[in-house]
Amino acid sequence: MTGIEGARVQHAAVVIPAKDEAARIEATVQAAFSIPRVDLVVVVDDGSTDATAAIAQGAGALVVRHRVNQGKAAAMATGARLIAMRENADRADGAGDHIEHIEEPVPGHTGELPVVLEDGEDAPVLARPILFIDGDMQDSAANAAPLIDAVLDDGVDMAIATLPPQEGAAGMGLVVRTARNGIERATGFVAEQPLSGTRCITRETWDAVQPLAPGWGVETGLTIDALDKGFWVKEIPAELSHRATGRDMRSQLHRAAQLRDVMRALRSRRHLSPNDPLEEPVGDQADETD
Repeated sequence: MTGIEGARVQHAAVVIPAKDEAARIEATVQAAFSIPRVDLVVVVDDGSTDATAAIAQGAGALVVRHRVNQGKAAAMATGARLIAMRENADRADGAGDHIEHIEEPVPGHTGELPVVLEDGEDAPVLARPILFIDGDMQDSAANAAPLIDAVLDDGVDMAIATLPPQEGAAGMGLVVRTARNGIERATGFVAEQPLSGTRCITRETWDAVQPLAPGWGVETGLTIDALDKGFWVKEIPAELSHRATGRDMRSQLHRAAQLRDVMRALRSRRHLSPNDPLEEPVGDQADETD
């Protein structure tokens, strides 16, 4: 991946959206830092009621906190925005507490950012690509390295992880089929795992796909929008694992929220077909990050 005037981007940043992941976030952050060429890890605590933010900060992450849950897309945008702020310059108050409070979701704008060189001349920062991973991946997050390699070395614009079968996972067939069929109708791309949230994205691509589809529709929207704008999207196998979605009521509500948001993303891009479900399921956990 090259930047301004042939310069090469050497590092990547990680954004971890998380809600109530106190039991898992430390291991996930440590694994993220162990990935070669990662030099910045941001955790977006999306309205947790536990110690997620404090534990993530203790593990070395830069932490930004939503006081109330705003959903996955908003958490991703907040993380990208914070990375852009850090790349703009070392803040005057860079030492000390790094937990910030952002109430409104702000689309992640990451353009060329001026810094002062040693000779006093301004030059644009080479913006890091962003690797998004889930807060519950723990030690397995280290295995996301091939996504960064694909972006930095091979020129892929959006590298999406395909995960092995997850132990204890219940079916999400309807949601997956709806997303996969919509992506294929929109772009011709057949996604093996259309809902995979672990993906590494160049900043040029990230800027081009704004605004994000809200909530759980963000992955479907990202894939369609990136392909529609001519970017190279590639699925890459990665030995990652996360907490499986079961069959209890909370899990059913989670799947209902996913289906609702995927349908919204497709509808806004006009890629729902007559065979897709028309009713929008609702649930109290509609926009949770986890």
